[in-house]
Amino acid sequence: MNRERLQKIKVSDLTNVDGWECISAGTANAPISAAYTSDLLSDVMANAPEDSVLITLQAHLNTVAVAALADVRAIIICHARPIPDDMIAAAQREGILLLRTKANQFDTTVKCYRLLTGDYN
Repeated sequence: MNRERLQKIKVSDLTNVDGWECISAGTANAPISAAYTSDLLSDVMANAPEDSVLITLQAHLNTVAVAALADVRAIIICHARPIPDDMIAAAQREGILLLRTKANQFDTTVKCYRLLTGDYN
């Protein structure tokens, strides 16, 4: 994906997307300039761009810790997985937006791409 084509959106823009449930608010004005899809947390640490949204199945405390290290601004948990209280509390402490969707990772990634390219209907 050519990042030069992408428009910057804000964390708050993600809270208005149909089918995405806001579990924990993040820093509303923080920029989002990329999306990264992975379930391997070491991969996220090494490769997720800063100011990105992480799309994953990993609904546990370590996901927030890795997101904070990588300067990820939001996490979207797919397949409506349950999100434990300690993960919610950690996201609140770190100012990371935490969302949940019934959609799979592919569909969620496409939706993020459309938001970032301004091609969202």
